[in-house]
Amino acid sequence: MGDPPKLRNKYSRPKHLWEADRLKEDTTLKKEYGLKNMRELWIATAELKKYRREARRLLSLSAEEREKDKIKILTKLNNLGILDKDSAVDDILSLTVKHILERRLATIVLRKGLAHTMPQSRQLITHGFIAIGGRKVSAPSYLVYKEQEVVISYSKPIDLSKKPLVIEEKKEETKVENAA
Repeated sequence: MGDPPKLRNKYSRPKHLWEADRLKEDTTLKKEYGLKNMRELWIATAELKKYRREARRLLSLSAEEREKDKIKILTKLNNLGILDKDSAVDDILSLTVKHILERRLATIVLRKGLAHTMPQSRQLITHGFIAIGGRKVSAPSYLVYKEQEVVISYSKPIDLSKKPLVIEEKKEETKVENAA
């Protein structure tokens, strides 16, 4: 059987962890996309780096060698909805982290109107209220393919309408009891 493989991080930390400009930009992305912590942003950045690294490798090859691998990576990015069908390898180098973050399940649930806010979107997913094609997905970081986007729905009924608070009535009752 053997030992299980050593688990490795899916991300790498920035070289300058406390650089003010990078921190400000990362914090705005974290708030905009409802990320739990910076690690989720670093994972998306590592995913982008992987695609860009492969594009640079392809550009260094000759034309005959490039064609086979070029189709694979462009098809993958097209299926994810990150690039258009008629894109070239050069277009991969112009991608940003926002392109990857836009394909996360939490973002798409919010954009489709299944949730009112990004934290609510994240909560609905982790609590098992969101399904893709009838299958529950509990990871907000799940990268959604283009064809899966149309089959995202609630897995069980839920009422998201805002209900009036009943706290004021309780306060009035306690005031009456205290006065007596």
